[in-house]
Amino acid sequence: MNTHLNLSQLGWRTFFQQQVTLDELETTLIARVIAYHRDHFIAQAENGCHKVQHHSTQSPLTVGDWLLLKQHEQHWLYYRLLERLTVLSRKGAGSKLTEQLIAANIDTLFIVSSHNKDFNLSRFERYLALAHQSGCTPVVVLTKRDQCEEPEQHLAQLAELDRHLIVLSVNALDNLSIEQLRPWCSSGQTVAFVGSSGVGKSSLVNGLSELPVATTAGIREDDSKGRHTTTHRALHVLEGGALLLDTPGVRELQLADCQHGVELAFSEISELAEQCRFADCYHQQEPGCKVQQALQQGRLTQRRLDNYHKLLKEQQHNARSLAQLRSHDRSLGRFYRNVQKDMRNLKGR
Repeated sequence: MNTHLNLSQLGWRTFFQQQVTLDELETTLIARVIAYHRDHFIAQAENGCHKVQHHSTQSPLTVGDWLLLKQHEQHWLYYRLLERLTVLSRKGAGSKLTEQLIAANIDTLFIVSSHNKDFNLSRFERYLALAHQSGCTPVVVLTKRDQCEEPEQHLAQLAELDRHLIVLSVNALDNLSIEQLRPWCSSGQTVAFVGSSGVGKSSLVNGLSELPVATTAGIREDDSKGRHTTTHRALHVLEGGALLLDTPGVRELQLADCQHGVELAFSEISELAEQCRFADCYHQQEPGCKVQQALQQGRLTQRRLDNYHKLLKEQQHNARSLAQLRSHDRSLGRFYRNVQKDMRNLKGR
């Protein structure tokens, strides 16, 4: 990453400036996390890049975060995390009961899929819920346009999800086609790419960059599934000055505490639900249900309604489980502190 960037070029804005006191402006260094590694972060400031050690007792960090660093001898140490403008997160993959931070302070989320077998409306709805919950602007990018006989069908299907949704259809190997993404990639803007492996995210990254910053790989022809080519999260500077976050391919994306995002992703169902006769309508067989009425009249598909119920149920379960885990961790922490206090008192006698 370019080590000669000012704060504005790094994405600094009034929202963050208002969080820093005059004393902190004089005694700390403002920096942004640009890369995540297993045991440390790399933070970029106006005076260059710094390796930042981070402990589990401190606030969790992710790529895109803004930090205040304090100097100790020849090193800059983590001092404080600034409030995030937007944050992308999900439930940890598999059976892990954790919330995984994906990125912070992202302006535009490019949801990347392809015109082949990877195209899946239910997956788009899941990503849109994630984007809406985070506060990012979602832009759908469909790749491999040159390999699809009727790409307009996919565009029409996405338009039915949300008539205001921005959808771009590109050939990721054609730089002229990739130029469609430039309006969201101006200087100081931060963009992120999410999508399954093999859909062309790395090709898009390289097409938008002055130099190749990501490796690419083909897909398996039998199922159109890709191989992971990005192995860690990091910010790269694009040719136009935007900051781009490239993430590992996401095969499993479980929503956590995302009800607002789900409601926005299925806005027409949410609006219909407000007109139902009963406030606690489950939209099944209840009388006066406007959602079921729209379904019967063909204004709503069964697939979309089923996915709406599925995502709401999933996020409610994960949010409840994570809340219970946090409560357990707080109780366990208090227990350990009390034990340590008792041991100190016994030693002092």
